[in-house]
Amino acid sequence: MKYGFIGCGNMASAILQGMLNGGISAPEDVLASAPSEETRNRVHEKFGVKTTKDNVEVSQESDVLFLAVKPNVLGGVIEEIRRFVSENTLIVSIVSSRTITDLEILFDGEEDSDRKLVRVMPNTPAMVGAGMSAVCSNSNVTEEELRMVLKIFRSFGSAELVPEKLFDAVTAVSGSSPAYAFLFLEALADGAVALGMPRKQAYVFAAQSLLGSAKMVLDTGMHPGELKDMVCSPGGTTIDAVRVLEEKGLRGAVMDAVIACGNKSKSM
Repeated sequence: MKYGFIGCGNMASAILQGMLNGGISAPEDVLASAPSEETRNRVHEKFGVKTTKDNVEVSQESDVLFLAVKPNVLGGVIEEIRRFVSENTLIVSIVSSRTITDLEILFDGEEDSDRKLVRVMPNTPAMVGAGMSAVCSNSNVTEEELRMVLKIFRSFGSAELVPEKLFDAVTAVSGSSPAYAFLFLEALADGAVALGMPRKQAYVFAAQSLLGSAKMVLDTGMHPGELKDMVCSPGGTTIDAVRVLEEKGLRGAVMDAVIACGNKSKSM
């Protein structure tokens, strides 16, 4: 298998790191393009893969082609490469807010093209090997090819098949939610600082507690409410804190934020 990347930013680097660490690909089987010489040099030095400025070269040599560019330049990139991409090439797009139909029209000028198209929405924790990715495809992609894509994205976190109609919800619950988590983490640390803890130490305690709590949900399969109840002793400190969070409307605020994010995604 030959893998190509058009775009070598943070997310493409996370994918590449996972593939190499997981033994999915060897460096010599990867070709990546970027307009910046500085970026090309960084990627070559870090991963040992071949790099180029030529998007057409990448598209011609790839069995699996990752599109990892900004949405505003996607149209120009596809116009440049579309005549050189084989119909057997598996095209994997991580371009935000661009649907399978958008890709079909950009490549072939119409819906229901013969291209093998996969759309993936990862999130920024992919950069530390803890990403969450949603995957969907058009009908030209085989089950074996989908399994391969899932294996790639699971090499640096978790990945699930999700109907494309739910991708706005994915944006709200995983794509954007690291920002909500960072905000909550910062608030936790601020509270600890107000109680006298040094700020650097407060961030460590808050971050590790959130990490461990999330791991408990994933590893135990227990309902979050049940896990919360395990911490809330009768008449104790935690239930008093939970009471204040409920009075301040934490749940409603978070739900409203997720819905607002999803609705914004739909309108874009």
